[in-house]
Amino acid sequence: MAELPSLVKDLALILVVAGFVTLLFKKLKQPLVLGYIVAGFLVSPHMPYLMSVVDKANIHTWADIGVIFLLFALGLDFSIKKILKMGASPIIAASTIILCMITLGIVVGYSFGWKEMDCIFLGGMLAISSTTIIYKALNDMGLTQQGFVPTVMSVLILEDILAIVMMVMLSTIASGTNLNGAQLFGSIAKIGFFLVLWFVIGLFAIPLFLRSTRKLLNSETLLVVSLGLCCLMAVISTQVGFSAAFGAFVMGSILAETIEADKIIRLVDPVKNLFGAIFFVSVGMLVDPHILISYAVPILLLVLTILLGQAIFGTIGFLLGGQSLKNAMRCGFSMAQIGEFAFIIASLGLSLHVISDHLYPVVVAVSVITTFLTPYMIRAAEPSYNFIIEHLPKKWVRRINHIQTETPEENTTGHNQWHELIKKMLTNTVIYGILSAAVIAIMFSLTLPICRKFSVEWTGTHWAGNAVCGFLTIAFISPFLRSIVMKQNHSEAFKTLWMDRRINRLPLIATILARVVIAISFIFYVCNYLTRFQHAFIIAIAIGVLILMLLSRRLKERSIKLERLFIQNLRSRDIEAQVKGKKKPLFADHLIDRDIHISNFNLPEDSLWAGKTLRSLRLRNRFGVHISSILRGSLRLNIPNGETILFPGDTLQAIGNDEQLTALSRAIKSEQQPEDTEIEKREMKLRRVTLSESSPFIGKTLKESGIRDKYNCMVVGVDEGQDNLTLITPSRCLQAGDVLWIVGEESNLAKILTLN
Repeated sequence: MAELPSLVKDLALILVVAGFVTLLFKKLKQPLVLGYIVAGFLVSPHMPYLMSVVDKANIHTWADIGVIFLLFALGLDFSIKKILKMGASPIIAASTIILCMITLGIVVGYSFGWKEMDCIFLGGMLAISSTTIIYKALNDMGLTQQGFVPTVMSVLILEDILAIVMMVMLSTIASGTNLNGAQLFGSIAKIGFFLVLWFVIGLFAIPLFLRSTRKLLNSETLLVVSLGLCCLMAVISTQVGFSAAFGAFVMGSILAETIEADKIIRLVDPVKNLFGAIFFVSVGMLVDPHILISYAVPILLLVLTILLGQAIFGTIGFLLGGQSLKNAMRCGFSMAQIGEFAFIIASLGLSLHVISDHLYPVVVAVSVITTFLTPYMIRAAEPSYNFIIEHLPKKWVRRINHIQTETPEENTTGHNQWHELIKKMLTNTVIYGILSAAVIAIMFSLTLPICRKFSVEWTGTHWAGNAVCGFLTIAFISPFLRSIVMKQNHSEAFKTLWMDRRINRLPLIATILARVVIAISFIFYVCNYLTRFQHAFIIAIAIGVLILMLLSRRLKERSIKLERLFIQNLRSRDIEAQVKGKKKPLFADHLIDRDIHISNFNLPEDSLWAGKTLRSLRLRNRFGVHISSILRGSLRLNIPNGETILFPGDTLQAIGNDEQLTALSRAIKSEQQPEDTEIEKREMKLRRVTLSESSPFIGKTLKESGIRDKYNCMVVGVDEGQDNLTLITPSRCLQAGDVLWIVGEESNLAKILTLN
């Protein structure tokens, strides 16, 4: 018999041990991530009394794949539009927390006498809280409907995104010989360039591709296509100098804007869970008890650093973001732990061979301890707030509690219109400039060598090839250059500023001339690269070509068509959500400004509320909430009345304050049918029953016999010796000797048989 490969044996061991350990952690209501880490420790060589993994190299390869799929799934939950709509408050809070925690981590690392790279990577690990662990802790404590939770989740999403950028920065720092501002600035510019390029091209091409193949995409093909795109982007990312995980996150973010996003999330989830489990098991395999004992003091100090650092700097960050002191403390205390990104950053450091071996198990131990302490930190926020309120001067308390971000009000002042116009012009110029630069780079690296080769073969020189490549390049970038110059010149803000005051006209003309110079510089670069003419002549050519672009009606129609298609792709998921009733109503934001807000609640399949009317449930009297809408599949029932019946799977949109919505959430979760632990006894069986003369059913009709109502059984028919059973009517009088075929549960059938 053929010997199984060691990889299969290792996977069998990992998955079996992880399965049993995670079942135990599920029973103990602990995060499954910790269960995977414990399972990894049990199958590692550091546990001599149990079987251990043979080929760790293969497992780490699978773990690298797990990181790719984890970040791909994270990207699927990320939306560009959501981040843009968050405003400045979460950005201020997230940036403050990350910068302070990175600095604190580096300082603590240096105090231990660790080397420079260990300190830098340690700062990155301590800066990112775990979205998964925090959400689970809040959910287990019944706090997900509290008003501060959306603020925490917004900051956590931003932290995840900044963690991706941080990984790229850490890779750059690790590969460099020295740290200087020019290198860091160049790395940031490179990240920004490729991010904008990939998102713009991806949001244009991928939704178009999925829309054209939608009829061909079933669950299987959609899964294969999605994972293929993920791996393709991972390869492209590595080719330009970034990590594969970064590319996977970008592709997930692009797919998150498509209509198919929800389906892709469901399909990818099992794949992510499998490879993610292998990754976290591989994390546990690196935990060495000897290192943990040797570094017990640094571990405890790092735990205190995270608890106090997040509590203090987290509160300050949320205060600067506009939260009241109470909410800021609840948010800051909730984030006092580290999770999966700490492991990913540590894995990055090990793969680059820039951090010490002891750092990985130390961080794992810190993560485990802080994860267990997370619920206690969340509970400690309110007592800590009360303590501070009692001991701070009342004047300080009033000032702190009134720190809020100003709500932007719509106005037509010149300052706001200038700000909005310049912002749109800069965004437009950056995006189309990056696209133009990308087209030029692709044409010069791929098309130009081919054109020159054919030109030399046919004419003996490469000038003809240069001319053809230059013409094609300018033709391809012409819609982008035209958009740089002409976009926003006919907008309402531009017209209003032009007509409002004459003094505005000169600056407006200057914005047009500045964009003209930018567009000419692209044409100048193409001409200068491919020719040897004098600069003055090239500038004249560039101006002439640009004028022809601006006057071209075809180019105008083409650029407008491309922009409309891009916007349609960007809004496709929002359109689908509106059509299917998944998007919150517009009045939700106005409610959030006050003490009440709107939340969604899914009615479980085994809910005791199913089949009951809203009037009978008395939700307003019991909890003080208002049900504004009921989402049922693609149907939306707005302002339901008291006679509306609830069905399993309904989504209730309820309006209330934190306490009311929390009480409603707990009631929905608790008021369910108890699980049937004896499901095997509910099997339906068919029995043949012959009525004896002493049977209590004799002389009664089928309806009067109570076989259905009393014994919960059903008579299928009467056996009269024919090929088929004779159907029996409810009014038939039962007689001795009748042979009935009855369907029911075993226990109920036994009762009937004892009577006959």
